[in-house]
Amino acid sequence: QVQLVESGGGLVQAGGSLRLSCAASGRTFRRSSMAWFRRAPGKEREFVASITWNSGSTNYADFVKARFTISRDNFKNTLYLQMNGLKPEDTAVYTCALPLREPTWQNRPDEYDYWGQGTQVTVSS
Repeated sequence: QVQLVESGGGLVQAGGSLRLSCAASGRTFRRSSMAWFRRAPGKEREFVASITWNSGSTNYADFVKARFTISRDNFKNTLYLQMNGLKPEDTAVYTCALPLREPTWQNRPDEYDYWGQGTQVTVSS
């Protein structure tokens, strides 16, 4: 069984930074790609970023490129999302996700099997 617990969210002014963490239990984490998704009020869940098991490849949604960086520490079983240059439209609940099999499409929520509870990020203007 895999458990994912996010932390690091909060309230920040536009232009500020936050670093989200996702702590994973179990040995599956080290062999799995991981991803961050977000859901803003009244909107559908959307892909933010993904990373392969060995950090060899990362993928980002166009709206976060050059602002967000996804990384991981397999020794600590932890996934990160460094968010810089935050904008009010980045306000959302951010959730990490883990797939049991390597996703064909990294940006599709239905490719992922385990989800955390999420952490709220609020960006004020």
